[in-house]
Amino acid sequence: MSGGPVGVGIVGAGVISGTYLENLTAFPDVRVRWVADLDTERAAARAAEYGVPRSGTVAGLLADPDVEIVVNLTVPVAHVEIGLAALEAGKHVWAEKPLALDRQTGRKLLDRAREKNLRVASAPDTVLGAALQTARRAVDAGRIGRPLTALALFQVPGPEAWHPAPEFYFQAGGGPLLDMGPYHLTALVHLLGPVRRVTAAGARARDTRVIGAGPRAGTEFPVSVTTTVTALVEFETASAQVVLSFDSALRRAGLVELTGTLGTAVLPDPNRFDEPTRLHLLGHEEPEELAPQGHAASRGTGTLELARAIRAGVPERASGELAYHVLDAMLAIDESLTRGQSVEVASTVEVPPALPVDWDPYAKTL
Repeated sequence: MSGGPVGVGIVGAGVISGTYLENLTAFPDVRVRWVADLDTERAAARAAEYGVPRSGTVAGLLADPDVEIVVNLTVPVAHVEIGLAALEAGKHVWAEKPLALDRQTGRKLLDRAREKNLRVASAPDTVLGAALQTARRAVDAGRIGRPLTALALFQVPGPEAWHPAPEFYFQAGGGPLLDMGPYHLTALVHLLGPVRRVTAAGARARDTRVIGAGPRAGTEFPVSVTTTVTALVEFETASAQVVLSFDSALRRAGLVELTGTLGTAVLPDPNRFDEPTRLHLLGHEEPEELAPQGHAASRGTGTLELARAIRAGVPERASGELAYHVLDAMLAIDESLTRGQSVEVASTVEVPPALPVDWDPYAKTL
């Protein structure tokens, strides 16, 4: 299709699909055409809940010419498989994070998209929210001077306390590094540029966990990933200390601080869209609070930005190449904590421009 709203199909009718559907069905520049899931009854229920006209199997969704973008909300181990199938069907892809579980398949996905003149973009789109975009504009404007160091903390007891099926968080593709790392590292790349080198250490508090909510509460399951990761992340002209943990009784979720030559910015939680930025500037006793300036939408924003970019023939901001660079950095962190030595990050990426402050997801532009 060459014009008009962009047709979207959702693959995966799990917990996060509700937030995507709530937003995507409210954006006039996209039309949600399908919800697909291995559990077709669950897909039908989600479709009915949000007024989506069609539901069923992934094969059915991929065969529908009205679907131009496949929003892939499957578990991480299926991200590349579903993404490649979508590309083969001639669809663009919006992938939930992480883009892939390894560099080889992540690269395969992006290379295949290029061969077919299609696009792959990826979560997190929180970085496109008004909160982090406001923070970025302040940093770009030199409000804290030249950035020198950053601190990023995500410390919680673990998602098994609230998620009814948390096993995937503790298997390959999960853990705090690949589950929460994309939020923090994507935000830092937007602010500081591409990652150059990492040095890391890690630990696993327990070999098993117990589901704490839902119909399977009390069920014990194994843990196969590192559940606390500490990393020194080096950029070209700055560095960051990053701590990501599913083992902490002290909750500090989403703390990011960026210190420059003129002051420190306490940034919004990179997993949220709507928090203020606080500037602690040298010579000022009280911090300056910057309320989020821009749109008020949340998840699904990146899919919409991709849709508009496709129609306009311009690069999307939450690109697959950006997601691949963040994946490359996270895998380097994992390799560093295994080897006990620093690891160079081979890939690089061009940081996309900030969103205009008047970018409006609820405007009809197509």
